[in-house]
Amino acid sequence: MIRRLFGNAVFSSLTRRILFFNLVALVVLVGGIMYLNQFREGLIDARVESLLTQGEIIAGAIAASASVDTNSITIDPQKLLELQAGQSITPVPRDEDLEFPITQERVAPILRRLISPTRTRARLYDADADLLLDSRHLYTGGQVLRFDLPSITPDETSFTDRVNGWFNRLLQPGNLSLYKEPPGGNGSIYPEVVNALTGVRGAVVRVTEKGELIVSVAVPVQRFRAVLGVLLLSTQAGDIDKIVHAERLAIIRVFGVAALVNVILSVLLSSTIANPLRRLSAAAIRVRRGGAKERQEIPDFSSRQDEIGNLSIALRDMTRALYDRIDAIESFAADVSHELKNPLTSLRSAVETLPLARSEESKQRLLDIIQHDVRRLDRLITDISDASRLDAELARSDANTVDLEKLLANLVDISRQIRSRKKAVQLDFIVDRKDPRTRYEVSGYELRIGQIVTNLIENARSFVPEDSGRILVRLARRKNRCIVQVEDNGPGIQAEDIDRIFERFYTDRPEGEDFGQNSGLGLSISRQIAEAHKGTLKAENMKDDTGRVVGARFTLVLPAETEA
Repeated sequence: MIRRLFGNAVFSSLTRRILFFNLVALVVLVGGIMYLNQFREGLIDARVESLLTQGEIIAGAIAASASVDTNSITIDPQKLLELQAGQSITPVPRDEDLEFPITQERVAPILRRLISPTRTRARLYDADADLLLDSRHLYTGGQVLRFDLPSITPDETSFTDRVNGWFNRLLQPGNLSLYKEPPGGNGSIYPEVVNALTGVRGAVVRVTEKGELIVSVAVPVQRFRAVLGVLLLSTQAGDIDKIVHAERLAIIRVFGVAALVNVILSVLLSSTIANPLRRLSAAAIRVRRGGAKERQEIPDFSSRQDEIGNLSIALRDMTRALYDRIDAIESFAADVSHELKNPLTSLRSAVETLPLARSEESKQRLLDIIQHDVRRLDRLITDISDASRLDAELARSDANTVDLEKLLANLVDISRQIRSRKKAVQLDFIVDRKDPRTRYEVSGYELRIGQIVTNLIENARSFVPEDSGRILVRLARRKNRCIVQVEDNGPGIQAEDIDRIFERFYTDRPEGEDFGQNSGLGLSISRQIAEAHKGTLKAENMKDDTGRVVGARFTLVLPAETEA
């Protein structure tokens, strides 16, 4: 049901990964906030300052209520020895010599009035660190102190309390001392009380066995420089933890909302990635399973202008090239089959007729036909092999910088030297020298570019006249293109055959040339090589002023290499 409601995007591997890493990042962020935030420390510092201020006020009120014992006079004996005869000394009491005992009956009402509005626990100790008053039990004189013993059976805590306790112990500092109640009410176990007896106030943070924080502040109760006792103020166990817990709940609520938004956005984000990828993958599988006649369309995401759009364009171009390659292979196979059948049919007829020949002349003629067909088959197979592996060679080889001027000069020199079974023609090479700094360099494969020019020169040689044949090779540059033209003074090309001459196995040979001397793949291979170099190869007729055809021109255009 969930899959039908939300689709496959929720259950895809990509969606789970995006969702997982986004949530992990959010959990780490919230965990760091809860562990490293200064809220607890700031709250404790504020509570310490508040208790110190409150303690100073209460200690001042207690010191002011202390009674003065005026029934005794203290006289320095050393001064008595210094008196002369007839002299006397008038004892003058000093503040330091006076005692201010704390009376519980006087202090208890003051402490009750000052402490009752707050949730603070106050304990008053005398100069010997013995407990005089506790705000929990405002003891009177002669009252027996009572302490509750711990229960024999441990108190049952709820699951929520256990989780909160574990969470508090996990996040709170580990260097806090354990809070204990002093046996017999003696405050000497508290370091802050002992320090306060020397006149120095102090504060200590402790933790209970349940993991609750207690902040204690000890303030000396003194009159002038005389320390009469110590006032110990403590927060109730759990007061600070309740505030921190409420703050954590607020953070968790924010985390819940953020996690929900994160999940929704992650699912939406993954759907914009996973769904197009799934559609592209399904289309690629259909292409792999389908045939060439049943073309499968790749989804078009080119409007996205991102990596998936680029992937869609690349897959569409690759699929289109694949289908074109399949069509070309099928067409090539059909053409090869057709071209091979002609010499094979002739060869089979000659072989079947050879045993029936009665004269030596007939046998020799049949043998000549067999040899001619065998040579034609050999030539066809060689050209077909060259054409079939052309794409693979161009794809596997690395393109290099080719200097067309040097390459054409070498090819023209080689063609001039050919005499065996070839026409003696006038072959010229002209380079456009309008700018001496012009460079005729292209990026490609020197052997294949030379094959194009050689095919064009030899094709022109076969059509020019026997006695006045002339071939002109031109090299020029127009902006970012290098142009190679091969011109001849032959009969030209029939208008309806200008485009057909580049088709595979198409032959239009001059009069007098034996049939089967050419495979009809030369110009087709030349155009294929030109297109592999992102260039063009075209043919046209040259005409004079009267419109008469005076020859043919083949133009090869290749992109020039960009100068650094």
